[in-house]
Parts: sequence; C-alpha cells; structure tokens
Amino acid sequence: MVQYSTARLDASFAALSDATRRGVLEQLGRADASITDLAEKFHMTLTGMKKHVGILEQAGFVTTEKVGRVRTCRLGLRRLEEEAAWIERYRQLWDARFDALDNLVEELKRKEKDDGE
Repeated sequence: MVQYSTARLDASFAALSDATRRGVLEQLGRADASITDLAEKFHMTLTGMKKHVGILEQAGFVTTEKVGRVRTCRLGLRRLEEEAAWIERYRQLWDARFDALDNLVEELKRKEKDDGE
C-alpha cells in the first residue's frame, strides 16, 4: 500500500480548495508576478493576497523572492504526484464499486425477465 504524508496532503488540498489560490497558480503558470500584480488582478488587498500566497508557499506550490520592495511569485518545484496517486486510489475504489453495482443491476434484470417468462 502506498504511504502518504497526511500533513503534506492536508496542506496541498487546503491550498487547492480555494478558487483564488487556484487562480493564482494558473496565473503564475503563465508568468511570474508580484504580489501587487496578483492583488490587482484578483481585486483584493495586498494583505489578503499575501495570505493566499503564504498558504501556497507553505504547500510548496509557490516560491517568492523579495528584491527591493517587490516580492515576486513564481511556481514552486513541487509537483502533485502524491496527490494524484491519492486521488487515483479512490477513483479505482469507486470504479470497482460502480462496476459491482452495474453487475448487480444486470443480474436483477435477468432474474426479473426470467421470472416473467
């Protein structure tokens, strides 16, 4: 069985649970940006954007670098392999359950048809 780091998964899914943070990741996927630029793009205060960027940084999705008065954000090196594996495990579990349900429904249909004849 694959072992997952609970703290890491929690941080990842918490970071990705917010639409603004997902939007920030999409934006940074196109180009690096300052916190000021991100705050303007998402129509929020600098303080609010700093909090969002901090959460993304803690999860490893974003890195920041301060040069003078400007803090530039860019995508971090962190990939989503562990999260994808966790999701895949549950996708397979649900697929197996739905397949079993399909088989049961088909069996009940056959029995119903046989009883009707």
